[in-house]
Order: sequence, then structure tokens, then C-alpha cells
Amino acid sequence: MKDSSGRLTEPKPIVSTTYVINLEEHPFNHLIDTLKDGDRKYFNPQKLNDARYNKLPLSIRVLLEAAIRKCDGFYVKEEDVHNILDWSKQQNVAEVPFPPARVLLQDFTGIPAMVDLAAMRDAVTKHGVDPSLVNPVCPTDLIVDHSLQIDLNKCAIQNAPNPGGGDSQSQGPPSRPSPARPTPRRGSQCGGERGSCSKGGCSDTPATPGRPATAVQQIENTPLLCPFHLQPVSEPETALKNQELELIRNKERLQFFKWCSKAFKNVNVVPPDVGAVHQLNLEYLSQVVQESQGFIYPDSVVGTDSHTTMINGLGILGWGVGGIESEAVMLGQPISLTLPQVVGCRLVGSVNILATSIDIVLGITKHLRQAGIAGKFVEFFGPGVAQLSVPDRTTIANMCPEYNATVSFFPVDHVTLKHFKQTNFTEEKLELLEAYLKAVKLFRSYEDSSEDPQFSEVIEINLSSMVPHVSGPKRPQDRVDVSSMKEDFQSCLNEKVGFKGFHISKEKQESLVPFLHGGQEYELAHGSVVIAAVISCTNNCNPSVMLTAGLLAKKAVEAGLIVKPYIRTSLAPGSGMVTHYLNTSGVLPYLSQLGFEVIGYGCATCVGNTAPLPETVSEAIKEGDLVACGVLSGNRHFEGRLCDCVRANYLASPPLVVAYAIAGTVSINFEKEPLGVTSEGKEVYLRDVWPTREEVQQIEQDKVISSIFTELRARREKGNTFWNNLECPESVVFPWDPKSTYIRSPSFFNKLCKEVQPPQSIENAHALLFLGDKVTTDHISPAGSIARVSAAARYLLSKRLTPREFNSYGARRGNDAVMTRGTFASIKLQNRFIGKPGPKTVHIPSGQTLDVFEAVERYQRDGVPLIILAGKQYGSGNSRDWAAKGPYLLGVRAVIAESFEKMHKNHLVGMGIAPLQFLPGQSADSLELCGKEKFTITLPEDLSPKQMLTVKTSSGKTFSVTTLFDNEMDVAFYRHGGLLRYVARTML
Repeated sequence: MKDSSGRLTEPKPIVSTTYVINLEEHPFNHLIDTLKDGDRKYFNPQKLNDARYNKLPLSIRVLLEAAIRKCDGFYVKEEDVHNILDWSKQQNVAEVPFPPARVLLQDFTGIPAMVDLAAMRDAVTKHGVDPSLVNPVCPTDLIVDHSLQIDLNKCAIQNAPNPGGGDSQSQGPPSRPSPARPTPRRGSQCGGERGSCSKGGCSDTPATPGRPATAVQQIENTPLLCPFHLQPVSEPETALKNQELELIRNKERLQFFKWCSKAFKNVNVVPPDVGAVHQLNLEYLSQVVQESQGFIYPDSVVGTDSHTTMINGLGILGWGVGGIESEAVMLGQPISLTLPQVVGCRLVGSVNILATSIDIVLGITKHLRQAGIAGKFVEFFGPGVAQLSVPDRTTIANMCPEYNATVSFFPVDHVTLKHFKQTNFTEEKLELLEAYLKAVKLFRSYEDSSEDPQFSEVIEINLSSMVPHVSGPKRPQDRVDVSSMKEDFQSCLNEKVGFKGFHISKEKQESLVPFLHGGQEYELAHGSVVIAAVISCTNNCNPSVMLTAGLLAKKAVEAGLIVKPYIRTSLAPGSGMVTHYLNTSGVLPYLSQLGFEVIGYGCATCVGNTAPLPETVSEAIKEGDLVACGVLSGNRHFEGRLCDCVRANYLASPPLVVAYAIAGTVSINFEKEPLGVTSEGKEVYLRDVWPTREEVQQIEQDKVISSIFTELRARREKGNTFWNNLECPESVVFPWDPKSTYIRSPSFFNKLCKEVQPPQSIENAHALLFLGDKVTTDHISPAGSIARVSAAARYLLSKRLTPREFNSYGARRGNDAVMTRGTFASIKLQNRFIGKPGPKTVHIPSGQTLDVFEAVERYQRDGVPLIILAGKQYGSGNSRDWAAKGPYLLGVRAVIAESFEKMHKNHLVGMGIAPLQFLPGQSADSLELCGKEKFTITLPEDLSPKQMLTVKTSSGKTFSVTTLFDNEMDVAFYRHGGLLRYVARTML
């Protein structure tokens, strides 16, 4: 910006504990409204009295409210507000700011951000400024969850060698336990006669239908239960050892994080072993409506975790960003985005009675993937949305990367409110939330079409088309509609041997082979089920499918149905929490009565860890050359994998596993044929015992959600013993340890002075690298393990570390010496100076081929500025902060490329590196540049956005480039040497 005299001026961002709203000077103070209680104020966009507001997608209304509230004339201008309001015309055209309500960091990306803030405190202290003034402007949550490394592992089944239940010592029929489980002897070893778990002292409280075992209600212990008596046992040695090694290995980082939690305002650090970042975001941190300084406003978030989009399922707008964007938001700068197109996804129809949540999520994902919605917002509406539970919605929102949408937004409705009643929301908070959202029209009644906004385009998905599938009989990609299962299996018998066929002759397809089991005669045929396993795998991540299986079992038992005793049945949940909610919901005993007993926690049936079939069963299969079947809820089922005599194996949802086990065959049409016949001769169909979605969702809300939140609160309040006892500095500025190889003060603030200097021309620069097209951030940024022959490894060896102690680049992101040496260290880097992949370059003055960092050291010693030459789409791929920080510390002043990935271009500007673009149709090749020339780029004192600059080379060539500074804010950041120096300097 310029003052009346034409002098360039820059308003200071607010760098304090909170964002302060100046009501007197606020351009939209006439929109301030109050709720009925009169105590809480808010900006009400409806007071604009503009009919366009009611037609905006609700996700765009969130952008509009944030722009109105944060309008300061610099970061957010009145023009931005009007552009968002005019979304129908400005979509995909206008560039607008979005200041989110909070920032979410995981520890890998969080540590460099917090290290930068700690270093900024040092910088302002040297100039006599109170360092305690340096704090994030935007509230920031930092979750320490990415540092666990699997040093030890054990993949074993924790049970006696009989997944199907019954007495492993006898050849008789496996006994089906009655709903009232037998009580073990008091004080006996856990496991009793069925196999010892070597954990003595289990409680003997039995579980009965409708009355769960009392001990498992202790949420803290439920992830670790005796698989036979469902009583708590001590933690597995491997888990404890891995956790112990994690804490020891990362002690320096954890001490720094703990200092941050005490030293900085607006920073909340969640210690290790509380939960994963996306879980905590959904279940603990989300507020839906934020409240600060007497103002309320919509919750919104940007996060450095790829699962951040899950939050849109709660009606909270949010998406994933890179480290530099998140750091910028922390310091008060909004996210810049092109006003997005919004695709309305209208859900209609009723969910198929047999369709599970997994069927629905995958079905919707498939439709959206085919719709071509890359980079767009998706917003759901229509009467079908109300049929989706909150876990369904968050799972769909989490699938954004699968169909390349930015967000999949589900506005808050009565289903969302019902969900919040089971979480950490008080009645007062719920009343506030509902009143505010309705006041600003961010609350939806999906059944009322008059509330439907306008969209860029509409995709309609009929939920009744989401039919249940199984996969098989040999490959997971061969999906079969359950309604067509009988016909499909018959065709498999007819087809030649191949991916699906078994080539059974017509005369043998009706074969029936009698056999004795436990003194009783049974018959096997083609399609007979002999293995049925609900196992630890992806299906178990959504509670609804496991609850559906349990309720199905309950209704089947109550209807008088059984599973034939020769079928090898088993239940291996993904964790003790699954066992907990199956038990507290009262369905576990019914699963046990059908033979689906908990056999342990680990990979079981799908990796072939199935006990041999009863001998009489195996002999009958071989005698009739039968295509016997296994049905499991895993993700692998190749022919012969479960058992060498079981040729057809199908992947199915947990409830369908139970259903096929009861039916005893896959050659059944559930719609027309009974699931089974009771002892009284009554036919029972699958539709008679399949639970409704309402039943499942009610139990999910009452049992699962509340249990998860109870456990999460307990873990959060209890904390981690190691963390609680961890000592950390009490100082306002961080006392850097010069011996530390994890935490080091970066050099971003070296030679920081109060006055900003005019842009310095880049004179006689050498090209550090000469790159081609599509150089990704993975090529640039340090990532993964530290190679033993790398510059980073040599640095760590000089600090007397052994290769075993190197850890990873991610763990050492707080040490700029390591990260700088790892920049451009990818073995896949294609540098045209070298002609083959590798982290090498040519030191042009000497002609020597060196590691990139070694060449940099020579250039810096000689005071030579550096640039990079590149082709199209420079910086594509994932957003990585060190892809810009690293080149900055290497001394790169500019990157000249044919085109840039937008996000990375913004990162370069944020670090004070000039992104310069060849003119259309020009490139290094068309200009006949060899890359070994010296380059001089003249920068004018009155640098402006999109300005044309002249580049002169030592070979006599001259060409023009365009500066990719989008606005005055970009220019200001570049003039100051990047965002960090800009913020620090405004405080001086």
C-alpha cells in the first residue's frame, strides 16, 4: 500500500495472544448482532439485506462470515467480501482470503513452526522487545502423534489353536455356548481349559444378554482384554517397548513441545499416547461454533494432516495445508484461494436394507470419483443426507483425496446435534450452537428443499443404488452383488479354470456328500460354507458394521437360528475397544452362541492362520471334489489361502459373514430363500433378522460414541506419565542446547534490522540446479530415512551419533542444519547438469561434480548468489514447508521456471524467494540456455505484482520473466525477506 505521498507503507499485523476486533473502525460494524441472551455478539451476514446470501452454498457462507469478521483493509479487504457475496459470478475467478478459526498441527510439521516462533522471540529480544509478545495470533492445537516408530512387532493370534471354538482336545462337535457364559474358577489363570493367556487374577463377572460384563466398562483398560473372559490384562510387551523407545528417542523434541505449551499463549499441546490427530480433531477439539472476546463465529480449521477434511462431516469447514501456510495462519495471515466452484451432491432414495455404511461410503466415493470434481468444494444436500450417521459423513469427507475434492461439506442438521449430545458438548453449548447457526442460516433441514442453495453443478446419487457386495471367489477386485450371488456362483462352477472359474462338470454340480460330525450326519455341496471369520481388518474401523453383525446375531438367536457346528467360525476384532462396545451393547454373547467367539487381536484368518478343518469335513470335500467356501470380512482371500481344501473365498461385510454362516452356503438368494429353518420348522428370512439403520445408529450413539468420548477425556485428563514427569525450561525464551541434534535455532532472522532495505538485484548468480518438468516437493524437501552416505548423515556422524541414532528427517525437522543438508537430497532428483538421477550437481566455477550441499558451501564461501532453472509445474505434489525453507537456507534467491504449482509458489514468496516465470512459449531450451551462464536479474525499488523483469546472462543473452507476486501482500513479504522476517520486523 502507498500513502498520500506515494511512499510504500505496510500496516502491522496483530501479533499478540488474540485477534482483537476494532469495532469503531470495522467496515462492517453495522452487521453486528446479538443473540437473545444479549451477551454474545456476532456478525450477521443476513443484515446485508442481500438476496444473494440465501442462495450461497453454506460452505461459501462460512468463507463470507470469516471475511466480514476479519476485514482489516490489508489481509482482507472489502472487495474480498463483495467478491465472495457475488460467488455465482466470481467463482473460479476471484482470489479471496480465508482466515480460519484455528490451526491443527501434528508434531512433524508442528516442530519447525514452533522452532521458528521460538527463534523469533530471540530475534526481537536482541532489539529490546518483550519476547512474550510473540505468540500465534490464531489458536493452534499441536498433537504429538507422528513420532511412534515400530521397533518391535509381534503378529500372533492370542488364543488356543481353535478359532472356531469348541474343545480342541476332542473330535466331537464344538460346543456352542449359551448366552449365559460359564463362570471361570475364582483366582484361576485367565483362559482356563481353553488356553492360557498367562494373565492371572481375572474377574469372574459373567456376561449375559442385555447385561455386559462389569469389568469391561473400565474404558481405560478395554483395548487390552483377555480374549476368553473379556477381562483387562496388562499391556503387550511390544506396545510398551515401542512407546518407551519413542519417548526416549524423542525426549528433546518432547521437552521442547512441553516448553511451548507453557511459554506460548494460544498454543495447546496434546502429549503422546492420547490419540491420533484426526481422531482428536473430530472428538475433542472441534467446537462447531467458536467463542472469543464476546463474539461467536463458525469453527473452521486448516491442518497439516491429510485427514483434516474429515471435520467437514461435522459441518466444520477445513482442509489440509502445508507447514508454511499453517505457520502463516498462526501469524495472522489468511489462506489465499481461488473462490471455488461448489458441486452440490444431492442424495435421494432410501438405503438398501442390507447395505452397510461401508457400502454407502464406497458407493458415493465411486460416483464422485467419476464426476471430475478436482479442486472443487462438494456440499451435500437432499433428503437422503438425513439417513447418514455422523461417522458415515466424516468417513465420506475423509475420502476427499480419493475423488480430488478440496472438501466434502455436510452442513449441521438435527443428526449432527444428536451426535454432539454424546460428546463433550454441554446443553448450554448445544443451545448456543443451534441458535447461532439458525440465526446466520448455517443450519440445514435436508428434507426442506426450499433451503437448497444454488450450486455450480448438481450431481444426484440415489442411495437405493448402493447395494451390498461381496468380492470373490478368488480376487478382491471381482465384486458381486449379494442379490446376484447364487447365479454368479453357478457361473463360476461352469466357467473354465481361471480368475473366477472352477470348471465343474454339469453332472457333478449337484453332488451331495454326507459325513458325520459329532455323531450327527450332515451334507456338503458346492458352495457350502466351512469357514466364516469376522477378523481384524478395514471393515472393523466403522463401528456400525460390527454392531450390525452383533444385532443380526442377536435377532437370529432369538428367532431360533443356529450355525452348523462343523463351520469354523471366529471373531478377531481390530482392538479391545471393538470388544468393549460389542459387549456393552449386549450383542457379544449372541455372537458367541453362533460360534463367533473372540479369539484374540491380530491378523488371523486372512493370513492363513486358521486351524485345520475337522477331518470328516476335509474328507467330504475331497471325496466330492467340492468347491467349498470361506467367507471373511478381511481384505485378502486368494484361492487356497484360508485352507488348501477351500477353493472359493469371499470377502464380505461382518454382518454378511454371519448371515452366510447361518445359511451354510453362498449359493442362496436371500430375497427369495430363507436364511434358515427353526427347530419348529418356521422359515426365517434375512430381512426378518437384519437390523434397521435406525437401530444400529441408536446403539452407535448410545454405546460407541459415548464410550469413545469417555475414554478420550480420561486419557486427555490423565495424560502420559512420561510427559507429566518430563522437565522443561521455565524461561520466556528457549535455552537452545548447542549439543542438540533435534532442536536448533534456525538462521531465518540473521542480520535482522528494523528498517526494510530496498530489493537487492541478483548479480552474477549461478544456477545451483538445472531441472526439467514436474519437479515435485518430494524431490526438493527432505523426507524419510537419512541415507548413510548423505550430507545430513555426515553432519550427524560429526556429532558422534551412530546410524541407528539418525532417526528420520521428519523427526529432525526442528534442526535446520539437518534439513538444509537434506534439501535436494532425493535419489530421484533429475538434474540436467548430471544427466542421471541423484542428489548431485556441478560446481560451475570448478566443474566438479559434488553433493548439492557441498556445492552450496563453496558458493557461500565465495559469496555467489544462486538461482534454480526449471521447466513446467515446479513444486507440484504435496505441500512441504522445507521445500521452500531448504532452498532459502541454501542461498537460492530466485527460481525461474516455465510454470509453478500454486501452493509451492506461495511458499517461495513466504520465504523471500522470487518465483519468476518465463514468458509464454519460452523456456530454458527455447532460449538456448545451457545453465552454466552467470545470471543478473535487476529488481526495481518500486517492485510491483506481476511485473516484468529483465535477465541478462554472461553469454550475452537477454530475456524477460514475470514476477509471480499476486498482490501487494506478496511484494511486502518478499521485500522483508519472507513472512517470518516481516512479522518480526513489524514488532521492532
